[in-house]
Amino acid sequence: MAAQGRMADDADGTERTEGDQAPLPFRKAVEALRTARLRPEVEIETVRPPRKLAPYAHALEAVVVDDGQDLADGRLILLHDPTGHDAWKGTFRLVTLVRAELEPEMAADPLLPEVCWSWLTGAFEARGLAYGEASGTVTRAGSYYFGGLSERPSASQIEIRASWTPREGLGGVPDAAAHLAAWCDLLGQVAGLPPGAVPGPGPAGPTSVVTLPQRRGPRSS
Repeated sequence: MAAQGRMADDADGTERTEGDQAPLPFRKAVEALRTARLRPEVEIETVRPPRKLAPYAHALEAVVVDDGQDLADGRLILLHDPTGHDAWKGTFRLVTLVRAELEPEMAADPLLPEVCWSWLTGAFEARGLAYGEASGTVTRAGSYYFGGLSERPSASQIEIRASWTPREGLGGVPDAAAHLAAWCDLLGQVAGLPPGAVPGPGPAGPTSVVTLPQRRGPRSS
C-alpha cells in the first residue's frame, strides 16, 4: 500500500464567505483530505484557493519528487456550494491543473492527449470512485530556442486541466481522501513513475496503467 506523502499545513487553504462558518459536510471533506494515504514521491501542501469560484473552497498544491528531481506538479481545489450548482449536478466540485515536461518525441505522439485523459478517468475507476460531469482539456506545448538561447534544448510540456463532481455519500460528504489519492495517481503517471498500489477490497495490487517511459527531468522555471 502506498506510503503517506508529506502534507504541510503552513497555509490556511480554505476560503469561505466572510462572516460565515463552513458547513459540516465541507469541513468533513477537508478533514478527510488530511487522511489520504499517498505515495512517498508526492509532496503536498495547502495553499490559499482562488476567490469567488464557490462559497467555500480548499486548495492543495503538489509536486512529484524522485531522486531530487521535480518531475510533475499540480493543484487540486475542492469547491462547495451548499445550495447546489446546476452545472455540477451536486454541491461539491473538484478542479485540477497537472503539468509535466516530456521528451519531444513523446509529446509528438498523436494519441498522447487521449491517453492523458484516460489516466484521469482510469484513476477514478481503479479506486472504484463514482463521479460525474467530468470535463477538461489536455494541452501540449513546445518551446524552441534561437539566437543567444540556441544552445538550450527544446522543451515540451503536457498540461491537464479538468473538473469533476465527486458523488456524495452519507451526510452529503464525498470521499475526498480517495479522490485526492486518485489525483496523486494521475500525477505519478504524468511524472512517469511506475504504478503504485491501489488500496481497496482484498489485497492491494498494482494498477494496470501505462506510464510515460521517458522524462526530461526537472521542469524549467
